Amino acid sequence: MITMGDVARLAGVSKMTVSNVVNNRAGVSDQVRRRVLEAIERSGYRVNVSARTLRSGRTGVIGLAVPEIDRPYFGLLAAHVIDQAGRQGFHVAIEQTGGAADGEIDAIAHSHTLQFDGLILSAVGLHPDTRPPAETGYPIVMLGEQDFGGRFDHVAMPNEDGTRAATAHLIARGCRRIANVTGRFSQGLNVVTRRHHGYLTALGEHGLEADPALLVNLGEMTMAAGREAAHRLADSGRAFDGVVAVTDTVAQGVLRGLADRGLRVPDDVRLVGFDDVPEAEYMVPSLSTVAPDHAWMAARAVELVVGRIQAPLGPTDQHVAPFELVIRESTR
Repeated sequence: MITMGDVARLAGVSKMTVSNVVNNRAGVSDQVRRRVLEAIERSGYRVNVSARTLRSGRTGVIGLAVPEIDRPYFGLLAAHVIDQAGRQGFHVAIEQTGGAADGEIDAIAHSHTLQFDGLILSAVGLHPDTRPPAETGYPIVMLGEQDFGGRFDHVAMPNEDGTRAATAHLIARGCRRIANVTGRFSQGLNVVTRRHHGYLTALGEHGLEADPALLVNLGEMTMAAGREAAHRLADSGRAFDGVVAVTDTVAQGVLRGLADRGLRVPDDVRLVGFDDVPEAEYMVPSLSTVAPDHAWMAARAVELVVGRIQAPLGPTDQHVAPFELVIRESTR
């Protein structure tokens, strides 16, 4: 069996250096790292994960559970989490929950079974009155809008403040009949209810009333649903000059749907989204959007879960991500 010492001799470095490379720790130059990786490949060395786990009590793996990996936002989030975890010597295993409570509870259980060191969970279906199994003593960081009463470390989006700023921006651009294309309302607080509340708050602060006819609730927050929402708005006969979309993905569909009906953005209707996914900058017209600091969120979540791994019984932390409103062609 090829050992770490064999790799060290082949690469002309110490066993500690090989260990640092294998565990993706900082402090190794790029040249030495390449030499060690080449030695690993030539020798056929494989890390004995079971032995390492027995020695340290850790696997070096953090779980990331998200509702849907094929949504642009969650793909972006995963990339940032992988980068931030790598900086701290951890690998990331990704699981898709479907945005359902059962899937999210399963993700927690699977993380135990697979002996992950901790879990970052983007909770959508899991409600505060649902008590996940084995919640104490296992490092869990929640991403999302649910308030679990301080039972978990939590990193949230600036949903209300961000959508409030987006709506106020449309009002400053002269819009007075602003539609809200959002998701399906459900019991409790979630991304849909929080972002809708921000929309209502901005209207009220500027003396405008919300028109129920300009509220479109989507069954799914997809581009196809956004396109259909734009068709419904255009076909309703109700005048509107602005649209606040719940996500950039939905906004992409709204843009297509408005074009289907001969409405130009921003000439006839101004449009703003939320998330600042990479595609937003390259749409035609480019999309104005609320841009949460995704890298900040990922860094904070990884920092919290690593801290929880090291100190399981410490007090929980709650954070809301900073954001900026990125103004592009769709509202100019």
